[in-house]
Amino acid sequence: MSKFTPRDWASHPSYLSPEYKSSRLRGVSRNLVEIDPELAELTGPAFGEEVLGPLDNDLTRNGRVNGEPLGERIIVTGRVLDENGDAVPNTLVEVWQANAAGRYVHIRDQHDAPLDPNFLGAGRCVTDENGKYRFITIKPGAYPWGNHPNAWRPNHIHFSLFGPTIATRLVTQMYFPGDPLLDLDPIYQSVPAQSRERLVSQFSIDVTEENYALGYVFDIVLRGVNATPVEA
Repeated sequence: MSKFTPRDWASHPSYLSPEYKSSRLRGVSRNLVEIDPELAELTGPAFGEEVLGPLDNDLTRNGRVNGEPLGERIIVTGRVLDENGDAVPNTLVEVWQANAAGRYVHIRDQHDAPLDPNFLGAGRCVTDENGKYRFITIKPGAYPWGNHPNAWRPNHIHFSLFGPTIATRLVTQMYFPGDPLLDLDPIYQSVPAQSRERLVSQFSIDVTEENYALGYVFDIVLRGVNATPVEA
């Protein structure tokens, strides 16, 4: 018997969102079938400190070749929580993002913006005993994405979390407060209105480090009625 409550699908975007064009190609068209999870879905995978490199959570250093990456340095931190609000320790958190000019280090990204030779745009860490994670990075830029005329994605960072089991797997995006593009973005707008703010980080002067970097807090809930919405 599962130790998890069912997902609250009212918190997550629909598989088919007409304004988000690619969802028409990859979204499911039939109702989901509920099945009882097997043991393999209630255990693992397990990741620990042994999978990490010394600079994996510092995106301003893990891709350096001959200097500092360009852009605004930021600190992103928060806690990973389960459906009961309890900390989820020792879980792998991975991030990937565009650089300050809005360009990914990926062969399919042909946006007419410069690549940064000192910025890889990917990192990972494992949460501590209190479920806390922390990344140092560069604030990502907005970029055009061709979904509709003059379409631009808001500044965002992608997150992938495994949690303690496959049943708590989550892929989502973190946005920044006050971004005017949020009201125009079909991906963000596809999330139910009552859940959208769960995807927006909060500026924190306490996390901010003087003369170094602004700080943002983004807590992530893996399941339950307060779950962080899924965003690919």
